[in-house]
Amino acid sequence: MDFVLARQLRDRPAAANRVPFDRGPAVGPLIEPFDVLYEAELPRYEMPADLERIYGRLGFGDRVVYSNFVASLDGVVTLGDRPSAGSVISGRNQADRFLMGLLRACADAVLLGAGTLRATPGHRWTPEHIYPDAAAGFAGLRKKLGRKPQPRLVVFTRSGDIALDHPAVVAGATVVTSEAGARTLGGRLPDSCDVIRADDVTRAVGELRLRGYEVLLTEGGPHLLGELVQAGLLDEAFLTISPVIAGRDVDARLGMVASVEFLPDRQLWSRLLSARRHEDFLFLRYGLGKS
Repeated sequence: MDFVLARQLRDRPAAANRVPFDRGPAVGPLIEPFDVLYEAELPRYEMPADLERIYGRLGFGDRVVYSNFVASLDGVVTLGDRPSAGSVISGRNQADRFLMGLLRACADAVLLGAGTLRATPGHRWTPEHIYPDAAAGFAGLRKKLGRKPQPRLVVFTRSGDIALDHPAVVAGATVVTSEAGARTLGGRLPDSCDVIRADDVTRAVGELRLRGYEVLLTEGGPHLLGELVQAGLLDEAFLTISPVIAGRDVDARLGMVASVEFLPDRQLWSRLLSARRHEDFLFLRYGLGKS
C-alpha cells in the first residue's frame, strides 16, 4: 500500500498555487472530489449525493467524540495570539473548509475552549458558516440523521471568562464551567444559553450525553483536546496537513495536544482509518487506542 500511495502522490500533478491566499468567504461552485488514498471499513451514513460525490463515504458510531484540526507541515496548529490561526495555516483552503462543514453537519454538538472562542471573532460553528455553498446538502444530511437544524455550541471555561457578546454565544451555547465560574457568569448569559457545572471533561461529556448530545465534535483548542485525550474520551482525530511551514521562535505555537505529556511513559498509538488528498493537502482520519 505504501508503494501505491507514493506513486499516486508522485504521478498526480501539483496544484498551480500550493497554498491559496484567498481571504474572502467560500464562494463559487462546489469543489472537485477528494482522492481517496486509503479507507478502512467504517460506519457509513446515507449522505446527500452532492456531499458524497465530493468526499466519499463518511459515518460514525452512535456515541463518539472526534476532533478536527489543521496543522502546518511542521506540526503547528496555533500562531500565538494571532486570531483565526486555522484559516491562516490552511490558506482558507476550500477542501479543508468543506470538510469542516461536513464534520459539523454530522455532530450533535461542537465543543471548544473559551480561548478558541476569543481567537475566532465573528465565527459561527455551523456547517453553512464555514462552507455556505453546501448549505443545502449539510441541512439534508442533518435531517437524514435526525439531528437538530444546528449543532449545539458547547464552550468550556473554568473561570467563566467568555465573550458574552460573541455572535455564536448570542445565538445560543451551553457553557461548561466550575462552580466559581458559574458565580462569575451570574445572570449575564443570554437567554439562549445554559450552564453545565462540571470540574472535569468526563463529567461534562457525561452530562452532555444525558441531554441527548451523543456525537460530539471538538475543534479545539489544543488544551481542551489534551484534556479529552488524557481522560480517554477522544475516539477519532481528523487532521488536515497543510503544505505550509509555520516555524517556531518567539510565539507560543502549539501542536494539536497541549498541557499534557504522554511519551515516554504512556504510549497512545492510533490507527489510520482513512487518507484523502485534495491538491497538495492531505486529510487524515485516525482512530485512537485507549490505554
